[in-house]
Amino acid sequence: MRDEVQRILDAGGRFAAAWASGEQWRAAFTTPDGVRVLSTREPVSIVDLVEAAAWDEREAHDLYGLAFPGHTPLRPLVAHPATGWTTPVSGDGVHEVAVGPIHAGVIESGHFRFHTVGDRVLAMDPRLFYKHRGLERAAEGRAPQDALPYVRRACAACAVANSVAYAHAVEEALGLWPDRSLRVARTLALELERLYNHLHDIGALCAGTGFAPGTMAFAALKERAQRIIARVAGHRFLFGAVAVGTGALSLDDPRETRAELRELRADAAAAWRELEFAASLQARLDDVGVLAREDALRLGTVGPAARASGVREDARTNSPRLWYGQFTPAQPLAETGDVAARLQVRAAELEATCELLDELLAKPVAPGETTARDEPRAIGVGRVECARGATVCAVELHDGKVARVRLRTASYANWPAVAHAAAGCLLPDFPLINKSFELCYACVDR
Repeated sequence: MRDEVQRILDAGGRFAAAWASGEQWRAAFTTPDGVRVLSTREPVSIVDLVEAAAWDEREAHDLYGLAFPGHTPLRPLVAHPATGWTTPVSGDGVHEVAVGPIHAGVIESGHFRFHTVGDRVLAMDPRLFYKHRGLERAAEGRAPQDALPYVRRACAACAVANSVAYAHAVEEALGLWPDRSLRVARTLALELERLYNHLHDIGALCAGTGFAPGTMAFAALKERAQRIIARVAGHRFLFGAVAVGTGALSLDDPRETRAELRELRADAAAAWRELEFAASLQARLDDVGVLAREDALRLGTVGPAARASGVREDARTNSPRLWYGQFTPAQPLAETGDVAARLQVRAAELEATCELLDELLAKPVAPGETTARDEPRAIGVGRVECARGATVCAVELHDGKVARVRLRTASYANWPAVAHAAAGCLLPDFPLINKSFELCYACVDR
């Protein structure tokens, strides 16, 4: 496998996901020709070639007992032993600061172990998976549509992206292709999910600096967005807006929704202008939590965090099963890879999402359907750009049932980048750095 991985990388391929399946170890890569899946019965580590695969190998070791020769040390990830999971750090004045898994705020369980000298962070080890629910295992043996709720429930804030990625994977495995109406309906659901997430994330970043006016303004905008979504889809988080093989979202008369979103867009733009001229906020953003472009590429960072560092990749530019047309990824004013750039990317994407929504709602939205177009295959892979970046779902079918599902979300991909961005910064800056990525804990607790 290693030689083939190297050839794919040399040809411009990017690592997408890896997973254990029975006696097989599989790795998926995006290439100019699509997604390619490699399989082997003798797992060998590829982290020296693809550092982004480190978490996949560590998870497979903990959950499936696979060994990966060459991955040293193979530290626990999902398993939580008392020792052996942190980065070895030593020297004069080095001490550890433990934060979590119980926090002062109402958030999911996550532990951060900081190795510091004074207030300067040398390294940070995130410890997640406290509420690992075994959703992938629970989906096995079920009909594709019956397995969908397990994928959807992995994370409320990513429910649409996870569901669409799963639906695409199943439909690819079955040789099905969505018609125009289904592509439009799913794109609408994805962009509505991106809308409220970006509004939330901008407000959360304001909270990371203690700028309460911005926090409250964008929290109110997010609430308005979710009330609009509830009227359109029947659920604030768009649960039930995606089905396998058919459409589940329709809107006979989108004029009122379109008008409400135009008002929301204008108010969001006004709120953003207030942030741009808030000196106390802006002074906290530059040169904090820097993620350089080469590090973003090395770690496999995706989404706004990667684009803020100059990695101009967005799964929406190559999504034939959706309705994005000639989509162009948003970029920050300067690709500095710091908190300021990550905030600017979200603001730019928010404007682009509003533009897309206005276009998608220009006509009634029909649910749509799929038709048989290709030969069925053993494995299907769906890749969707969620608010935090590219989410990948691989599905293996056997006798019409789900034999294996692997959900690798953007949050899963980006947590190592948070740890890297924290190194070298002051410990009190970590809440701000963390909120500039604003990743899901639930996505790894799947």
